[in-house]
Amino acid sequence: MSDTTLPRWSVSELHESFDSRSFLDAMERAGADADRLVALFDECEIRAIARRKPTTQDAANADRVIAAFNETVERSEILGSYVYATVSTDTRHEHAQSLLSELEVLDAKVGPLLARLADWVASLGADELASLSIVAREHLGPLQRLQARAEHQMSEVEEGLFAELGTVGSSAWGRLHGDLTSQLTTEVALPEGTKTMPMAAVRGLATHADQAVRRAAYEAEMHAWPKISVACAAAMNSIKGEANIVNRRRNWRSPLDASLYGNSVSEATFSAMQSAVLDSLPDFRRWMQVKGKLHGDKSGLAWWNLFAPLDFTSNQLSWDEGISLVKGAFASYSPRLAHLVERSIDEQWLDAEPREGKVGGAFCMPFFGDRSLVLLNWSGSAESAQTTAHELGHAYHNTQLAHRTPLQKRLPMALAETASIFCETLVVEEGLSRLQGDERLALLNVDLIGANQVVVDIHSRFLFETEVFARRQRRTLGVAELNEMMLEAQQAAYGDGIDASTRHPHMWVLKPHYYGSHFYNWPYTYGLLFGLGLYAKFRNDPDRFRDGYDDVLSRAGMDTAEELGEAFGIDVTDKAFWTASLDVLRARITDYEKLAAPHLA
Repeated sequence: MSDTTLPRWSVSELHESFDSRSFLDAMERAGADADRLVALFDECEIRAIARRKPTTQDAANADRVIAAFNETVERSEILGSYVYATVSTDTRHEHAQSLLSELEVLDAKVGPLLARLADWVASLGADELASLSIVAREHLGPLQRLQARAEHQMSEVEEGLFAELGTVGSSAWGRLHGDLTSQLTTEVALPEGTKTMPMAAVRGLATHADQAVRRAAYEAEMHAWPKISVACAAAMNSIKGEANIVNRRRNWRSPLDASLYGNSVSEATFSAMQSAVLDSLPDFRRWMQVKGKLHGDKSGLAWWNLFAPLDFTSNQLSWDEGISLVKGAFASYSPRLAHLVERSIDEQWLDAEPREGKVGGAFCMPFFGDRSLVLLNWSGSAESAQTTAHELGHAYHNTQLAHRTPLQKRLPMALAETASIFCETLVVEEGLSRLQGDERLALLNVDLIGANQVVVDIHSRFLFETEVFARRQRRTLGVAELNEMMLEAQQAAYGDGIDASTRHPHMWVLKPHYYGSHFYNWPYTYGLLFGLGLYAKFRNDPDRFRDGYDDVLSRAGMDTAEELGEAFGIDVTDKAFWTASLDVLRARITDYEKLAAPHLA
């Protein structure tokens, strides 16, 4: 396949179109399913009740409602993926947008049922219920988490109202952000002439081999993002303001506490990781200064060179070369993992072409069976290949979750990154095992660019979002203030590693993570460092690791972060673990410095 025919995914195996009889039937059934599930919860009185020991009738009710909930949600999620497959690749498709809105209304009926189930389980006790019900016992981990959630819920009426209002509140604001950013185009003053491009393609130029092109793309961004910043500021204020109100009513001490609960990560684990991250910032700043000198920067790394390939190496890959690289690295782990790459192509899971109306970035979402849909914006860089490996890692994780129920596979973000980071690490380590000289330096450059983003840039995002939540408690925030907050967060994280005059004040405008959830970013840091720790375990005893890896992946929605770490012999509450993972990156920084030295002499 040539780069002129980058793959687009196909969902026609499920339904031929939005007008097909099978799709119309599925939409009608989704509405009926939601109504039946509400009626079943009412019939079985699944809601907060007086605390007591569960009875055999309670166990029978648990069997019924858990099974029905799983069946309803599974069908709804498949339908949602089918519709979002069009929305994400063509945000101008009004019919698809309206269908997605219909499904959100149905979700608003089903969502509060989880709160009712949490209250009911807390009234009876998850462990006690599991002693009487086989189905409850199979879902013990998720039920225990629901029991803990019950302490942080509003009343049944309030939770139901919030779910309904969400369809015209935060969800609608998030969709507006996605529409604005995906449909925005701008002129880029390229060396060969000015060209109008969609923003996903402009962002892709950050990895271009020509510094003049990278700088032109950066300057185009500085010109374009302010055009939509007022609307995005309104979305940011609404989404974070709503979260502050709801978190307060749910008795969370802070938005971060809610995020830690949502990711099944304890405060002790998070604090250990954050402490290790802060210790590592000077090392990353040192790397940025060396990289900056390689690109001729005098006062730290210029922002437009953050993702730059090295001038003296070839960074461009054809689509075929990129896929071959990923498949070869996956084969170093197992034939089954390598076969996943073939499946993703043969079964048309991938949509790789950047185009106007398509959302930016990359993601993987479950589809049906053990299939996934993987969105990429392929730029032909080595970084694109690593992103492909990352998203296909999510797809592999989904194959291991396929036999689990929706309640069992509600993955926390931090644990959802386990397989993706592990697969990225396979690509890096395979290359480092055979490359020397400038080729090795080029691979380290790509790898450390990614690590710098996940450790340093994500720390800046964490600082920014923390401050947004704090200030939003008092008032709305304007564009100029948000820009300044972003610059301050970048300065605190990047320090003298970056040329301060080139910082990017509009990063809050373009990143969808701020608008779809809260503190979405730190779990990537968790995933990177946990994944590096897992790779060390794999290297120490490959056969033993392979024997347990798939089962642990399948339990990522059922166990806590601490329990999953323990399954691999890892204490994630110990700062030493996170420091050891960061030491792997420090060693790569040292390697980079040595290989770069001849070019700086």
